[in-house]
Amino acid sequence: MTFLVVTGTGTEIGKTVVTAAVAAARADLGVAVLKPAQTGLAPGEPGDAAEVARLAGSHVTAVELARFPDPLAPATAARRAGLPPVRPYEIADAARKLATEHDLVLIEGAGGLLVRFDDEGSTLADAARLLAAPVLVVTPAGLGTLNTTALTSEALRARGLECLGVVVGSMPAEPDLAARCNLVDLPVAAGAPLLGAVPAGAGSMAPADFRTRARSWLAAELGGNRPAH
Repeated sequence: MTFLVVTGTGTEIGKTVVTAAVAAARADLGVAVLKPAQTGLAPGEPGDAAEVARLAGSHVTAVELARFPDPLAPATAARRAGLPPVRPYEIADAARKLATEHDLVLIEGAGGLLVRFDDEGSTLADAARLLAAPVLVVTPAGLGTLNTTALTSEALRARGLECLGVVVGSMPAEPDLAARCNLVDLPVAAGAPLLGAVPAGAGSMAPADFRTRARSWLAAELGGNRPAH
């Protein structure tokens, strides 16, 4: 697997921390993380790709294609900034270039799978199709996650894309009944295995601790040692 697209069922659910965990778990490889569109940050502020590299380690190369200041969907943020949007072919071209010098290229989306990157309706799914890349779906732990996970997986299948699996992006230290049951039910909703659960607050760990623990959160398909379900 050269390319892995990381998407989510929504925003602020742990995509960046999961991407960092995968990158940290694959410390045996040269890893690049590609953030096609970073929104909601001013120039000079560290973005998601830089955060992945900070947590995961020096074997990670961080690349950001475009940055738009408003915390909105990429198409809307680009339009408001008067800047050109990021097109799927640009994402695919950048990923292929990174793959000439790296073993694994992680492409982290913005928001959910079908968030628009341009006014023509292009999405992260279009870039995944150009790359023939599997897609990892990051999802919340609690109530509502089964529906949004099923919808995301259905959208992937409708586009002929492989859902590699699901990872819970922020698992509470003391999960409630819904969160515990969802660990069993998520693979059914997704039609794909549960490949991990990253603990809540993992992004606040010291990087050395994060790197030490990352493999225990993820299944072997992502470089970890946690059993898949």
